[in-house]
Amino acid sequence: MLDLAILGFLAERPLPGHELRRRVSELMGYTRPMSDGSLYPAIKRLAAAGLLERRADPAGGAARYILNITAAGRADLLKRLRTPADHEISDFTRFFTVLAFLSLLPDVEEQHAVLRRRLEFLEAPASFFYEGDRPLRAKDMADPYRRGMLLTARAINRAERTWLHQVLDGDQPAATRAEADPPTHENPSADQPRR
Repeated sequence: MLDLAILGFLAERPLPGHELRRRVSELMGYTRPMSDGSLYPAIKRLAAAGLLERRADPAGGAARYILNITAAGRADLLKRLRTPADHEISDFTRFFTVLAFLSLLPDVEEQHAVLRRRLEFLEAPASFFYEGDRPLRAKDMADPYRRGMLLTARAINRAERTWLHQVLDGDQPAATRAEADPPTHENPSADQPRR
């Protein structure tokens, strides 16, 4: 996901290393702290693979170099966005990293194919806790903290599914998708949050 975030931000515009670090940290750092020990080796690896290039900063100043995505890097980014791995669809933070750059795919149908994969994942019955093969719901939990986990996960799941349906059904213009209203009906799988 770090590689995707680096390439995604550089696809938007060339950036000095410190600015790229700030943007990646803001996107991913609230759940997975970003260290120089992971970012700068990733930049070097991507540069060695020909996916980005480092150029001296023409303005000088604090930035010693500017990072820019290459044509190969853009092709790699688009491939990653078209076909995210299953764990990039199922993991909340990883999917949000994909989502942050999904609009870089030029074909809306390709964007929607990724969203449909996420929706399919969210609508499958699941829980954090099971009795045999049966997913347990919040109402099944005596433990208030586990019940809280399930209620919170259910609310997040419901909000995301509502937004996905609105986007995929074309009910909402792109500019206001992030401001989706809460659902007005219950989904049968809403009590079975995804993990």
